[in-house]
Amino acid sequence: MNDYTEEINRRRTFAIISHPDAGKTTLTEKFLLYGGAINLAGSVKGKATARHAVSDWMEIEKERGISVTSSVLQFEYGGFCINILDTPGHQDFSEDTYRTLMAADSAVMVIDASKGVEAQTRKLFKVCVMRKIPIFTFINKLDRDANDTFDLLDDIEKELGIATCPLNWPIGSGREFKGVYDREKKCVISYSGTEKGTKEGTATEIPLGEEALLREAIGGAPVDRLLEEMELLDGAGADFDLEAVQAGELTPVCFGSALTNFGVEIFLKHFLEMTTTPLPRRADVGMIDPGEREFSAFVFKIQANMNRAHRDRIAFMRICSGKFDAQMEVRHVQGGRVMRLSQPQQIMADERKILNEAYAGDIIGVFDPGIFSIGDTLCSPRENFRYEGIPTFAPEHFARVRQVDTMKRKQFVKGIEQIAQEGAIQIFQEYNTGLEEIIVGVVGVLQFDVLKYRLENEYNVEIRLDSLPYEHIRWIENKEEVDIARLTGTSDMKKVKDMKGNPLLLFVNAWSIGMTLERNKGLVLSEFSRN
Repeated sequence: MNDYTEEINRRRTFAIISHPDAGKTTLTEKFLLYGGAINLAGSVKGKATARHAVSDWMEIEKERGISVTSSVLQFEYGGFCINILDTPGHQDFSEDTYRTLMAADSAVMVIDASKGVEAQTRKLFKVCVMRKIPIFTFINKLDRDANDTFDLLDDIEKELGIATCPLNWPIGSGREFKGVYDREKKCVISYSGTEKGTKEGTATEIPLGEEALLREAIGGAPVDRLLEEMELLDGAGADFDLEAVQAGELTPVCFGSALTNFGVEIFLKHFLEMTTTPLPRRADVGMIDPGEREFSAFVFKIQANMNRAHRDRIAFMRICSGKFDAQMEVRHVQGGRVMRLSQPQQIMADERKILNEAYAGDIIGVFDPGIFSIGDTLCSPRENFRYEGIPTFAPEHFARVRQVDTMKRKQFVKGIEQIAQEGAIQIFQEYNTGLEEIIVGVVGVLQFDVLKYRLENEYNVEIRLDSLPYEHIRWIENKEEVDIARLTGTSDMKKVKDMKGNPLLLFVNAWSIGMTLERNKGLVLSEFSRN
């Protein structure tokens, strides 16, 4: 056994996913409150003078009250070292969420009790299913009027195709919310509105057997309804099966209210009992075991200008095996060099702490002088392998970008290239026309707003975006065998090249792709970049 195996076994690394406004950021903050990482929870929305949520650090996030980048937060609780990856809920930033899920070992899905499964939850859930990672569900906002509990569970099973197992059961909702029934302990935990920004609050446990006391505490009708629902649930619900949970086939469900801080700690305790230590990862040499190999990691996110004063770039990496030491040398596999990682740090939203060591399961940020790309592998100098790649999603919206002040060309190019390296946007240029115009492609249109905002605020460059009609993009797989200049396309096709000089074709209509392939025998097109 390595001297660091114990530290690795304490790690729990998970992502929080949800539809916007389901209360994900509030839940994250309450977790941090229990871990003592913060003393007062901020509110994402609310008065201009109120504290902003800890995990929302970019100015545009504070203005809009939405998370547009993934934050990484670490805290200690009950002997565990917990790494939370908070993800953007808005679908226009789903690409960032997909990459973040690659760095997590499990996911917490937050669902609004009055809305059930929403479109974005469905999309993100599919990524979890693809990766077969365990999913834990927190049905939130019971302090407001909620849908029928059986309907909510049915919704999860039908929409997401996963069995549910409620660990507790809500008694009423909104003004009639009385608390939850703990199925394992067979007792009712009564609800009392706790102070929003603190972890103090009283919760009284009343055993189900003490019916008189129960009726006095929460009322006769709620008790009758609870007994009826429990009979139904015990007869029809799925039994708890830890193996099925860890295989991603069964989701344990807890109910509560993150805002009033009810049910959050109960959920956290259950979650920690059921999650696993850091999992092995697939590489080109087979599975890499966290405790049996030396240091290795992969880059899943790059973020420029987290510290406006320093104009820096941070590469976020998930440590997959072994122990990281700030003094050690590592191999950057894609870069083909052995190096020391500069300024290794743990990042709590926009606050930083320089690290001397970290272990498999941890997320660290390192200073990036412009050498790292998303998906890069780092490992011990004695090793040389690559973790499986992170998919690049084809953009669906395109716009021509021009800087308003032509004298600021240098800042404009630097800014747009740095933002593109983060993976939020993809940039293209006209193919061999001599034109220096830049075309931007994004997965969701809100990314255009973020690009405009960041160029103005971080690089002092004002831009104009002209929307383009293209909706489909294809990389040319066999570019060495094809004379790009002589390609015969359709009238709605445009030839462009990406940052690495690879030729691509943009199309307005999907049928044009087939027609172009017919007209150019031997041409091979792909929806993904292989580079």
